Amino acid sequence: MWAQDIRGSIAYAKATTKVGILTAEESSAIVSGLEQVHAEWAAGTFEIKPGDEDIHTANERRLTEIIGPLGGKLHTGRSRNDQVATDTRLWIVDAERDILKDLATLLQAAAEFAEHHIDILMAGYTHLQPAQPIRFSHWLMSHMAAIMRDAERLQQLIPRANQCPLGAGALAGNAFGVDREFLAKELGFDGVTSNSLDSVCDRDFVAEFLMWHSLLLVHLSQMAEDLIINNMLKCVDMDDAYATGSSLMPQKKNPDALELLRGKAGVALGRSVGLMATLKGLPRAYNKDLQEDKVPLFDAVDTVKDCLAIATGVIVTMKPNPKMLMKALCPEMLATDLADYLVRKGVPFRETHHISGACVRLAEEMDVSIDTLTLEQLQKIDSRFEEDVLKVWDYEVSVERKSSIGGTAKARVQEQIEKCKAFAKTL
Repeated sequence: MWAQDIRGSIAYAKATTKVGILTAEESSAIVSGLEQVHAEWAAGTFEIKPGDEDIHTANERRLTEIIGPLGGKLHTGRSRNDQVATDTRLWIVDAERDILKDLATLLQAAAEFAEHHIDILMAGYTHLQPAQPIRFSHWLMSHMAAIMRDAERLQQLIPRANQCPLGAGALAGNAFGVDREFLAKELGFDGVTSNSLDSVCDRDFVAEFLMWHSLLLVHLSQMAEDLIINNMLKCVDMDDAYATGSSLMPQKKNPDALELLRGKAGVALGRSVGLMATLKGLPRAYNKDLQEDKVPLFDAVDTVKDCLAIATGVIVTMKPNPKMLMKALCPEMLATDLADYLVRKGVPFRETHHISGACVRLAEEMDVSIDTLTLEQLQKIDSRFEEDVLKVWDYEVSVERKSSIGGTAKARVQEQIEKCKAFAKTL
């Protein structure tokens, strides 16, 4: 957070110059000194000393070493309370904007992958039971739909976080009339916080990010679990870069990267709940407890960036196995299509549902696949079945019938892919 702290100090030096606390020459010397401190951090030569309580005191101590006692004027009217709130907001907004770029990379990569494999069919499940045939790309875009919502939510967090608390002082405001709107503009904030007490103790923007990152990682965990199951069924093969062998069993290829993605969600939820528990009992205004926001915040950002990179890598390197994905399909998944066949002949769906169920039971009793039932057998259940009913047992036809917006028809999946690509370009 050293860079954000120096940015804030440079802006504050300019603001105090405007109200006559610093002369133009003093301001120039302070800004020059702060730029030297920045250069030392950037070069990795900044020396942290035992007396440095935090990043603020470390930077001010070094500034004073460079320019002398004049460095002591920088903090006039400013508190570490509004200083750390400013630094944290600057840091988190930078991080959030950076994460949006990572989300764009994931969405673009997944959309291109889905487009390349749009003709592959697979089994769709509810309750982990075979349900209806779908497209592999449709499945992948279902997870990207969640990621797109996550990106939208993150975009919505930024304006609330991007408000300037600098000039709020310790709690009661600034006694020297610094222009807070000038400070906000200098630092790239969208506006200024409205209440000095709230300015120094508000950590909603950290809590919101932690809640956001926990939901993102829940979504990545769900995708990882789906892939773990499909990997187990040999429907999808994981690249060696994201899998490891067993230390004992030479035939094993474990989807470790996916398991780690799945495991990170629980830790993320813990960070969010932990900070909320810290905040819940705090009186106005600033309390030292608030420094406990840094570890979960920094860890959360690192985790999100790592997980997005891993998820992107997994997707672009995995190999769907069309043969095994088709093997997971079974004719019983078309029982609803059988019911829909009679609906198209004017039979109420509630009735066709029972008729289709009777066909399923007959096949089970005969220990045969439902698609092997003869026309005569079907007509014994309901005389309205005609010879064209045998065309129902076609997975591709079934998938293409789902042609409403968001459905599994190829054209509709392509629409989802294009929407995802277009959205990624806005991030």
